[in-house]
Amino acid sequence: MPRRRLLIASAPLVLLTAGCRSADLFAGPDPLGGRPPLAHDTIVLQAVITAELDLISRYKSALSANSNPLLAAVLAQHQQHLGQLKSRLIVPPGATASPSASATAGASPAPAPPSVAALRDAERASVASLTGQLISVAPSLAQLFASIAASDATHGDALGGTA
Repeated sequence: MPRRRLLIASAPLVLLTAGCRSADLFAGPDPLGGRPPLAHDTIVLQAVITAELDLISRYKSALSANSNPLLAAVLAQHQQHLGQLKSRLIVPPGATASPSASATAGASPAPAPPSVAALRDAERASVASLTGQLISVAPSLAQLFASIAASDATHGDALGGTA
């Protein structure tokens, strides 16, 4: 066996027996240290998707109790928001995405349908949450969050006239 191949093949064994991490010998991420953590934007995007799923669930619950065309239209817009958010989510192979709200919804009894005032408050909370994230994410993601926040603000205004 050529000397170079012998050295390359024995490098992991030397590291393990010496108690060293590969990061002690090489600059950059530790290739033997496991998967790197998810990027900040990915974590924020997962949280925003979960919040959007929660809003959709609330609107579906409200519509099951009250057939309201305004609520149906707002629900359709939230489903579009969810589609756009999910299209931006790229989770590396082997990493786990955050659990969705639908996965946890079956664990407890269904709550009472929310009132229009509760939906309006949820829209306002969504606006505050999304705008709070704008400075911490990449510009393209911030643009999407700002657009969804603007839409949610109009939803809150539209629900203000409905009782």
